[in-house]
Amino acid sequence: MTDYTSELLDLEAAGVRYLAAREHSRYELTQKLAKKTENPALIDRLLNDFERRGLLSDERFTEQYVHMRTRRGYGPLRIRDELRQRGVDPSLIEDWIDINGSEWRAHLSEVAAHKFGLERAIETKDQAKRARFLQYRGFPENLIRRYLWD
Repeated sequence: MTDYTSELLDLEAAGVRYLAAREHSRYELTQKLAKKTENPALIDRLLNDFERRGLLSDERFTEQYVHMRTRRGYGPLRIRDELRQRGVDPSLIEDWIDINGSEWRAHLSEVAAHKFGLERAIETKDQAKRARFLQYRGFPENLIRRYLWD
């Protein structure tokens, strides 16, 4: 077996292990595999093969990532930024995250109720605390204002 074939098999085994643990974006997997070889063309060839075989999909990664982070109480701005950091194409992100979608208002209310209860914040100090928390979680300012003052 040639060194090239051996290196490809080692990379493939590593890539499959990574994907067995969780979905990865192409960019994430490239970064991880780059630590194992000095040959970027080999990584590209392997990832193209993974995509062809359905083992790697940025669309599937994005879908799962959005659902996972939403379940954990994060908003659209934070999720969008995290996906960008993971190398997901902006048009794919926009397909999965409609920042102005009505579902985010209901989600914000659920996250706030879980953290603060159902009582409205009357004091300015309490409103500011809630706003900071929701901003950190990645909810847009217009939704936070609606939540606090509607």
